[in-house]
Amino acid sequence: MRSRHLEDQKSSGLLGNLCGQSVTAAAHGLPGSAYTGETFWQRETEKLFPDSWVFVGFTHELTNAGDAVPVTVAGKPLLLLRNRDGEINGFHNVCRHRCLKLVDTPGNVGRLLKCPYHAWAYSLNGELRATPYFGGRNSHSAEGFDRAETGLVPVRTAIWHDWIFVNLGGDAQNFDDFIQPLVRNLEALDLNQIKLVGVIDLGIVQANWKALMENFIEPYHVQFVHKETTKQPLRDHYTVIDGPCLGSAVDLSDEDLEQYRAGKTLAVSSRYLTLFPNFVFGRYFPDQIGVHLNTPIGPGQTHQRRAIYTTDGSRPDESQTEALKKLWSDVHREDHEICERLQMGRLSDIAESGGFLSPEWENSVRRFQELVAAAVS
Repeated sequence: MRSRHLEDQKSSGLLGNLCGQSVTAAAHGLPGSAYTGETFWQRETEKLFPDSWVFVGFTHELTNAGDAVPVTVAGKPLLLLRNRDGEINGFHNVCRHRCLKLVDTPGNVGRLLKCPYHAWAYSLNGELRATPYFGGRNSHSAEGFDRAETGLVPVRTAIWHDWIFVNLGGDAQNFDDFIQPLVRNLEALDLNQIKLVGVIDLGIVQANWKALMENFIEPYHVQFVHKETTKQPLRDHYTVIDGPCLGSAVDLSDEDLEQYRAGKTLAVSSRYLTLFPNFVFGRYFPDQIGVHLNTPIGPGQTHQRRAIYTTDGSRPDESQTEALKKLWSDVHREDHEICERLQMGRLSDIAESGGFLSPEWENSVRRFQELVAAAVS
């Protein structure tokens, strides 16, 4: 998996740590510069994210025609827009005139999306509708200019229940094939019954996006980092590796279920599943799921949000909802502290060895890192 394109002198053969290692023994992981270096981040923005189905948003935030949400993938400004037929489409968030970023904050644009610079206007399907005075005082067109060919540039977009994905490069696999490994591990969960409980904006985490993904994937840390918020012993966990669907699971008895329902602790059978690169799906039996939106900002920053859903069509009352939000905020704060310290540690030259991965508890992390290495090679 060695990449000729990576030039970070601190780690020649940046991806070599994963080559030729036994999957049944302790093995090195990705070097620290894969989490801290601008060179590696540049390769991710050039290859990994454009070539993948990247999770970018929630349909519940675009309920009406004209609702628009700006998002960023691989450092590129994109736009999610609901049209008058109820469809949500993705576009490059750029006016075709002088390339101004069209939408800066979520909101409703009305019947037309109008550029604030020179009032060029686009329909909710992206067609260019108005170019005022472009050709002069009394002309709204110009010789050699074709309005029909100058609409917003679309981005390949897929909707799965409440979750929106985009493929910036346009060449990722068929979306139904992409999602199938996760569906296979949801054990016939009927996602048509889900109800949104609430969304927690967890802000900017001072850590690389991969650190947050890997932390969710592996169960090794749970009984140490979350000893105040969870009751899920390590001995009851096992890892999940199904193609790009990676994570872990735990099967418990129902004796602590009431504490969980009261929002006091996490002590239920759970499935901690991800789809490469950034979709995070937690299932908590019998009646809850949580989905993380991890948006990479740079090599050392990730914006994280969490949506909470019930799976049986019910809606908790206000006090139960607030208790759940507090529980999950507490769990995430514990994770964030660890991930931010991971980020600081990976600035050390010692981290270029990649540390070690447990063959029992972190084999799913190893597979995630192999997918990262393959994606940037």
